[in-house]
Parts: sequence; C-alpha cells; structure tokens
Amino acid sequence: MIKEYFEDKNLKNKNYTKEPLQKGEYENCTFNNCIFSNSDLSEISFTDCFFENCDFSNSNISNTAFKDVKFKNCKMLGLHFDECNTFLLSFYFEACILNFSSFYKLKLKGITYKDCKLEEVDFIETDLRSSTFNNCDLIGAKFENTILEKSDLSTSFNYSFNPENNQIKKAKFSLEGIPGLLDKYDIVIK
Repeated sequence: MIKEYFEDKNLKNKNYTKEPLQKGEYENCTFNNCIFSNSDLSEISFTDCFFENCDFSNSNISNTAFKDVKFKNCKMLGLHFDECNTFLLSFYFEACILNFSSFYKLKLKGITYKDCKLEEVDFIETDLRSSTFNNCDLIGAKFENTILEKSDLSTSFNYSFNPENNQIKKAKFSLEGIPGLLDKYDIVIK
C-alpha cells in the first residue's frame, strides 16, 4: 500500500473527529486549532511538524511516528506515547496538558516539557536523561526505575518519588522540591 505524502501544509481549524486525518507521512506541516480527540492517528508519520492549540485527548497513536515534533498549548489527555513508533522519536512540549498520559519505558533523552501539566503521567522505566521540566506540575506523576540523570526539575513542583528507585545523579532540584524526594520517610519538614 502506497502512503500519501504531505509537505509544508498549513492546516487550520480542522475537526478530524468528523473527517479523519488522511493516513500518510506529514513533513514540515503546521496544525493550528485542530481537533483530533478520540481519533485514530495510528500508522501516521509526523516529521518536523508543529501543533498549536490542538486537542489530541484519548486519540489512538499506536505506531504513530513523531520525529522532532513540537506541541504548544495542546490538550493531550490519556495518550499512550508508549505505543508510538520509537524510531527517531523526539518531542517538545510547551504549555500542554498531558494528564493521564503514558511514556512508559520510552527513551526520551533531552526532551523538554515547558509550562506543562503532567498530572498522573506514567514515567515508569523511562529514560529522561538530560531532560528539562521547566515550570511543570508533576502531581501524581509516576517515577520508578526512571533515569533522570542530568535532568532539570529545579523549577517544577508537586513531584514525589523515591530517589532510591530512580537514577538521579547530577539532576537538578529546587530547595522547595526536596520534600517530594523525602515523602517515603514520612517526616515533617519545617
């Protein structure tokens, strides 16, 4: 089956819940104010694409390729990024709501999350080495056997995880965030 190829497209105000996005490869395309919620985006490839003000909530992204893709002001509730095509997988998230999404066991070295809500996100066994969490809310985010070496969480908040079950060598944390690293000890910090 020959896949369609789309390059340098600028797609605005589209509702892909009514008319699905055509399967194929999208390169250097911009999607603005588009609705993908509950859509089937499986087997689609996005390379050097930019999504702004889009809603992806509960979409099927099984075997979807995201290669150097940027998301800004997007609603991305409950996405299973762990089911994506992992070849050249690379993201940048800014001001996105990623609550209840999963990055389970992915290799995401150097990824950036800026001003994002990451409530109850699954980072279990994820390689986040040298990643940046800039001003992110990580309430209820799950970190276990996660590699956070050289990552910067110094401006983020509401995280809570056991440093003994994660690799945090040379990671950066703020003084205000230290209680989230000591929760397992059930101590009172004043």
